[in-house]
Amino acid sequence: MTISVRFWLLIATTVYQIVACQIEDRKSPPGQMVDVGGYRLHLYTMGEGSPTIVIDHSLGGVEGYLLMTDIAKLARVCIYDRAGYGWSDRSPHPRTSEQIVTELDALLTQAGIEPPYILVGNSFGSYNVRLYAHRFPEKVVGIVLTDGLHETSMLKMPMRLQALKMFFVSGFVMSVLGSSLGFIRLLKTMGIFELLKPGLRHFPPERLDAVKRSFCRPKHWLTMAGELFNIDRSASQVRSADGFGNLPIISIKAKTFFHPSLGTIAFPIGAANRLRDEMHPELMRLSSEQIQIPADRSSHFVWIDEPDLIVKAIEMMLEKLNSSRL
Repeated sequence: MTISVRFWLLIATTVYQIVACQIEDRKSPPGQMVDVGGYRLHLYTMGEGSPTIVIDHSLGGVEGYLLMTDIAKLARVCIYDRAGYGWSDRSPHPRTSEQIVTELDALLTQAGIEPPYILVGNSFGSYNVRLYAHRFPEKVVGIVLTDGLHETSMLKMPMRLQALKMFFVSGFVMSVLGSSLGFIRLLKTMGIFELLKPGLRHFPPERLDAVKRSFCRPKHWLTMAGELFNIDRSASQVRSADGFGNLPIISIKAKTFFHPSLGTIAFPIGAANRLRDEMHPELMRLSSEQIQIPADRSSHFVWIDEPDLIVKAIEMMLEKLNSSRL
């Protein structure tokens, strides 16, 4: 391919990105935009009933949209995009759990979403919901963790996993450029998302739109890099959230971090799984009222591999809370 052809291809993909973003931005978000101090976060609420289920996604994830309709059949559910993801504005503050919790409480307060809450934290989101429950114990009646993290093991991560973390950070930074130039959107159009994660094909297109829209934006990847770069700071911040008495907690444990594939052949899957095996016993000590559910067919991405298990865990939590009121 000549330099001239590459240049015009680059122009074409960049224009494609600009026009596609403009078209998307003409549509109102499926929820409300709430000011939390000079910047706005997107909040989407569905369903009825109390307590309200509040979902905090994984690092880089907006996967709650995939199950929102199912969870809303059980109770009122709130999906929000952390600052920098989805429809939310970027935040001028560091992407740490402490800041995220401050923003989340401001969002719920400003939007008039009254407690009590059941907090659902997926992966990195598990740090955030634990810290929220620690800071605002009067507002939280239960926690569901989906293949959660624990800071003790994360802060002692072996060097090869540290190297993998920095590899991902650099990849996210490169993806800022790739999304700006329209390459990520082009891959989306080609169906690469579904090729990399075949489980996505089981979800209706309208549920996937919110997820894929976010990944096509440069701010998404910049935020991912910021959250992962600061993940040790977040781990240190959540150390204080290590004991919840008899607060009901349901913890879902995936079978493996990655399913072996050509895309993960160079990853230290064994080391990642050993780290997870160290973390889950620590998570099980967070509360005297804790249940662990094995996700035997799932990778770390339980929301895609075994989504019904997450709905089941939330249903179990609601039943437990209802029975305790009798």
